[in-house]
Amino acid sequence: MSASVHNPDTYMFDFRQLVTNGRKKIGVLIGAGAPVSINVGEDGKYEPLIPNIEGLTQHVRKSLSSELLNIFETLEKSSSDNNLEKILSDVRTLGDIIGEYSVHGGNAAKFKELELAICSKIKEVVSKSLPDNQNPYSELVSWINGINRSYGVEIFTTNYDLLCEDALERSQTPFFDGFTGSRYSFFDPASISTNDLPPRWVRLWKLHGSIGWMMRSNGQVTRVPECEISNMVYPSHIKYSQTQAAPFSALFERLKNFIMEPDTLLITTGFSFADAHISSKISECLSANPTSAVLAFQYKTLAEEVYATDLAKRTPNLSVYCRDGAVINTISAPWKTGELPSKNWTHVRKEYLGDQQEFMLGDFLWLARFLAIAGGEVSASPIIVESNTEDSSDE
Repeated sequence: MSASVHNPDTYMFDFRQLVTNGRKKIGVLIGAGAPVSINVGEDGKYEPLIPNIEGLTQHVRKSLSSELLNIFETLEKSSSDNNLEKILSDVRTLGDIIGEYSVHGGNAAKFKELELAICSKIKEVVSKSLPDNQNPYSELVSWINGINRSYGVEIFTTNYDLLCEDALERSQTPFFDGFTGSRYSFFDPASISTNDLPPRWVRLWKLHGSIGWMMRSNGQVTRVPECEISNMVYPSHIKYSQTQAAPFSALFERLKNFIMEPDTLLITTGFSFADAHISSKISECLSANPTSAVLAFQYKTLAEEVYATDLAKRTPNLSVYCRDGAVINTISAPWKTGELPSKNWTHVRKEYLGDQQEFMLGDFLWLARFLAIAGGEVSASPIIVESNTEDSSDE
């Protein structure tokens, strides 16, 4: 029996039809790998607009004093799940309970100092604006606006930055993020659950919080243009428990409800599926609703995208597209081009296959361009991709 292969042309032909169908319910999940695709370096040096989780952790580590760094690194070594969000959770938990006792070389006051230092650096690194020229976020919005839709596009993101808001506002695209009001915008869970806005409005759901969110003295979360670092809402286990009513639980419920709706398509980009809190929710919903589908575009190879491929091998309606192959209908196989699906498809193939015949839509830059061209909003000019030395597929 011959080995299985997947023909990228066949699947991209179908994908192109789906993303230009104005009657399709479509959502996009944007992870931390997405802004990595925007190169702001000079003199041929690759520098991402905002680094991924590992890059952000390095920025935080370099900014700490030697005393705070010792505590930070001790927490890293004490846990196998030592990403920045988990470390921040541990810092907050210990800061609330140890008092004057010394743990890992610091008392409660020292842990509060470390929390403030981490949050300050996170805000500094992710408080970036989009480049003035065309970029993946602007092209994503171009695709959204270029099609007359029956349902509004829903953007879910794990990122704290304001790049989605920046792109939507520059194009004067109306959007709703669950908050309403002016000076101290308040979160309205009822508006999320009803979802009765006009289709031209984009729904923007920030699953892990935002640098624009602030915890007020009464415990309510508000959205403001600028807020003090000490009051900002950052994702961590303790913050999830403190804000169960709003906004986090309502936002995750919206993700669940979207996937549970009949005939929905969720496109993921820059998301590694390493975040079990989100991956398990997606898996549960896909199992319960076989009419929905998730198409995951991953930056690395099949062997490297372990979290995504493992989930796809047991979830038929989750397809994972990697650089060297795909998992489709639970079958993992390499890419192999075959018969063209239409007469002029050779020209379209250049939009997703690189010079080395590698599948490139795992890079947010390529995916956004593919969508924009499909929607007819940008010219099909060649994509010039800078050498990207950072992983662009993190949650």
